[in-house]
Amino acid sequence: MIPCGEQDERKMQNPFERYLTLWVGLCILAGIALGKIAPGIAQKLDSFSLSVNGAPVVSIPIAVCLFFMMYPIMVKIDFGSVIEAGKSGKPVLLTLFINWCIKPFTMYGIALLFLGVLLRGVIGTEAVDLVKMPFGLDLPVGAEHGSGLVVLQNGIKMLQIPLWRSYFAGCILLGIAPCTAMVLVWGYLARGNDGLTLVMVAINSLTMLVLYGVLGGFLLGVGKLPIPWQALLLSVGVYVALPLFAGYFSRKLILKVKGQEWFYTRFLHLLTPITITALLLTLVLLFSFKGEVILSNPLTILWIAIPLFLQTILIFVLGYVLAKLLKLPYKDAAPVAMIGASNHFEVAIATAVMLFGLSSGAALATVVGVLIEVPVMLMLVGFCKRTQFIFKQ
Repeated sequence: MIPCGEQDERKMQNPFERYLTLWVGLCILAGIALGKIAPGIAQKLDSFSLSVNGAPVVSIPIAVCLFFMMYPIMVKIDFGSVIEAGKSGKPVLLTLFINWCIKPFTMYGIALLFLGVLLRGVIGTEAVDLVKMPFGLDLPVGAEHGSGLVVLQNGIKMLQIPLWRSYFAGCILLGIAPCTAMVLVWGYLARGNDGLTLVMVAINSLTMLVLYGVLGGFLLGVGKLPIPWQALLLSVGVYVALPLFAGYFSRKLILKVKGQEWFYTRFLHLLTPITITALLLTLVLLFSFKGEVILSNPLTILWIAIPLFLQTILIFVLGYVLAKLLKLPYKDAAPVAMIGASNHFEVAIATAVMLFGLSSGAALATVVGVLIEVPVMLMLVGFCKRTQFIFKQ
């Protein structure tokens, strides 16, 4: 858990966290520059992958980077407190309700409205994206699958789908991935209940093992996006289950060998720069592929950001208002609203890359989620602190 100090002095001490928006922006520029100067580097790295039936399924460099994003939050989880969380009652139930019964469907509706209707013309009604063939699927060239058409690209079968649907898919993957490691920072800065925040991260991580693949398969299927259940379940296994189990067992081992003081004061402090470095390296790779798209249409980022921004605000307001109606104290209300508004973008990026490919519009959409998350969540932290007087303490 993030160490607690005086309530009034809570702030991000680590320069990686404090200036994350700046680092993300610099990585976008670095990625675009890399794509222009040495376009073969990212493609070469992505070629190192695990294949099933001749189809690349897991990019090894991306998997390594994303493991180091996920592992630090997993190793912080005290799984014994997950059981105790049931005693919290209303905050836990409200958080689960917003995250899994409301958020995925509002994201679907908002993204479809803006990307599929209001902004479809500016994105390009005829614009298309090439994405990976679904895992385990072997269709002839010219066959249709969902809204996609099987085409041959550099000797490899790919699916050609409308570009807006590719962006739409990335938004869906963000909408079904609630709560990220950074939510611990947001809850801490908002002077919320750090214990509740950490416990809800644990519960969300466990819940994702079951619901991420189910909701992803359902919503992507409804959106006529050609995604098989096997790939989604595999992504949960690689990008959620693996770091979760690694965190659980390594935590037990470290606590047994080195003790709690060393674990909390030394070990955990080493992880934050490693985590964010892995995130930034992934962003460089992603944007090195999308540099041409962004340079030819710099408003692409804006079009994707609009529904993501509106979704974040909507879910935050919903959580905050419901917490007030349920008469929760501020220290519980703030984390409930923050957890719902925040996205587990590490998993969303990983899943988009694995399902659609590193160069896909879906992967770009999940990266835009990272880009807007930091400034928007900091804005909401400030709003919480200014309005805490409306809750009972």
